[in-house]
Amino acid sequence: MAEATAALSDVVVHYPGRQPLGPIDLSIAPGEIVALVGASGAGKSTILRLLAGLEHPSRGRIDRAAAPGRTGFVFQAATLMPWTDARTNVALPLELAGVAAAEARRRADEALAAVGLGDRLTARPRQLSGGMAMRVSLARALVTEPDLLLLDEPFAALDSVTRRRLIEDLHRLWAVRSPRPAIVFVTHDVEEAVYLAGRALVLDAATGRVTRELATPGALPRAPDWRSDAGYRATVELLAVALARSMATVPPEAGS
Repeated sequence: MAEATAALSDVVVHYPGRQPLGPIDLSIAPGEIVALVGASGAGKSTILRLLAGLEHPSRGRIDRAAAPGRTGFVFQAATLMPWTDARTNVALPLELAGVAAAEARRRADEALAAVGLGDRLTARPRQLSGGMAMRVSLARALVTEPDLLLLDEPFAALDSVTRRRLIEDLHRLWAVRSPRPAIVFVTHDVEEAVYLAGRALVLDAATGRVTRELATPGALPRAPDWRSDAGYRATVELLAVALARSMATVPPEAGS
C-alpha cells in the first residue's frame, strides 16, 4: 500500500471550556477524495487545520507525506486580496515560494483558465460573483500543484446550481492531474458528500471521533446522471441517518 498522504494517529486537541476533541485516527491515501461530515463544533475544520499544519495537537502524531508548499487550502470565504486582480491573487503562493514573477503569472493564467476564468484575469474581487470568487480561490489552491487539497465548506454560501458546477469542475481538475491530489472536503450536505467523495466519514458531535465510514458506490468522476442512481440515493440516506445519530449530543461550539 502506498504511503498515506496525511494521517492523524491518536490525536487529541484541548479547548478551554469543553471536552477535548479526540482521540482521532484518520489516514488519507494518495489521490483519494474524503468527505468529513458532522455537527458544528465536531472538529471538522480543526482536522483540516491539523492536516495543513496550521494547528498542533495537544497529544498524538501527525504525518504528512506532502512536500512543503504542496498543500492547498480553500476556506469557507474566498479570502482574496480586494485591492488586486485575479491573476495576482492566484500567483501569490508561487511568488511567496520564490517563483519568478513572470513564471508565477504564467502559471496563474493557466490555473484561472482551468477553472473557467481565462477571460477574467484582471478582474478585481468586487467585480466577481460569489461563484467566480470561489473559482479564483480554487485556482490559487491548485496553482502549486498540491499533493493534498483541503476544502472547508467552500461552496456553502453559493446557490445550488453554482455548487453543482463547481463540484463538477473540482472532479474534472482532480481527474486530469497526474498523480491525482488527495482531497479532504468538509461539508454539512450529505448529498454533496456522497457525490463528491469516494469515502465519507461521520464525526461524533462531542469528541470528533469517526463514528461511521461509508464508501460511496461508483467511479469518480461521476457519470452525468449519477444523482438518479439507486446506489447514490441509498448511500445518501445511510449517511443522513449516521449524521443524525452523531448529533444526538451536540457540544458547546469550539472548532467547527
